Amino acid sequence: MTHFAVIGAGQAGASLVARLRAQGFIGQITLIGAEPVPPYQRPPLSKKFLLGEMEEERLYLRPRAWYAENDITLRLGDAVEALVPAAREIVLGGEVLRYDALALTTGSVPRHLPAALGGALPGVFCVRGLPDIEALAPHVRPGARALIVGGGYIGLEAAAVLASRGVQVTLVEMAERILQRVAAPQTSDYFRALHQANGVKILEGTGLERLLGEDGVHGAVLSDGTHLDLDFVVVGTGILPDQRLAEEAGLRIENGIACDASCRTSDATIWAAGDCASFPHRGGRLRLESVQNAIDMAECAADNMMGQTRAYDPKPWFWSDQYDVKLQIAGLNTGYDRIVTRRDDRGARSHWYYDGDRLLAVDAMNDPRGYMVGKRLIDAGKTADPAKVADPTVDLKELMKG
Repeated sequence: MTHFAVIGAGQAGASLVARLRAQGFIGQITLIGAEPVPPYQRPPLSKKFLLGEMEEERLYLRPRAWYAENDITLRLGDAVEALVPAAREIVLGGEVLRYDALALTTGSVPRHLPAALGGALPGVFCVRGLPDIEALAPHVRPGARALIVGGGYIGLEAAAVLASRGVQVTLVEMAERILQRVAAPQTSDYFRALHQANGVKILEGTGLERLLGEDGVHGAVLSDGTHLDLDFVVVGTGILPDQRLAEEAGLRIENGIACDASCRTSDATIWAAGDCASFPHRGGRLRLESVQNAIDMAECAADNMMGQTRAYDPKPWFWSDQYDVKLQIAGLNTGYDRIVTRRDDRGARSHWYYDGDRLLAVDAMNDPRGYMVGKRLIDAGKTADPAKVADPTVDLKELMKG
């Protein structure tokens, strides 16, 4: 019987095996994950789950029983030791598993603070997986003092949750402004003001010199000489593609596991999808870190594993929840040369990114209509008159007509 194996039991892996069965694949499927639980949602981990508003089982993308009902073998709590593409073999737990086709959906790993800075001290946490949040949760209490290292979306979302629980939060960002790598100054300004209004102290252009402590972190020295007394630290300095297995197996690596337009790697029997994979895009290579990309790319890979030849055409969108603000992002803002801001009297705001007259992306804060219209325009390859975008008296439907 034909055997398709999938290494990586996250959003992409779960989406890929579901797609294989939905498309009529009748062979053997094995989904391998290093964690002892079935694939689960990551976005709620640092929000509802950390706040105690969501049970662990509600995180699961599908109940455990679904995999058995669909004849999908789960190998959970199994870390793959090696991948041998020439023999089509996976080595795990002292066992060799043969495959006919393989998908790598290994996701990403968090950037850790170097041990020289105190990153190995007890009380220093990341917010990537279920074990991270379970370890962090007991420290989150009113009056506790926390340092967040990194002013990207990971750090800001963590700051919002901690502040809402009464934690005294200081956030440091080495760059000159928060969200510098991913958003325009206008979006940075919006979220800086939001966090400051909720009691978060934001220090931009400021790095971490070192953490203080022996049996646990109790303080920090910042690059400007400031000393902080702390109870715990959250590291939100970004993520890296989990490419170790692919690299050791000799697959081509280029900003992650390099795939062609069909999600196939440099080995003809191996595909990749999700955070770990890069793909051709507008003459270069692109790697996206989002739930949407994990699902869409995994489904494309599954189709092509079954013999189709469709190219992956991403329609990027992202979101972030901070306090009572829902940020929705459509498109990619790379190459923008101006920002057009739209506001209304209900507090909704959106920032529209343009390259000349071409609409590239939209950041929408509590503005679902602005987000939806912007996304439809971008997906269709259309633009919107900047003057109409900026005029709150112009109905958004007019932008679609333009």
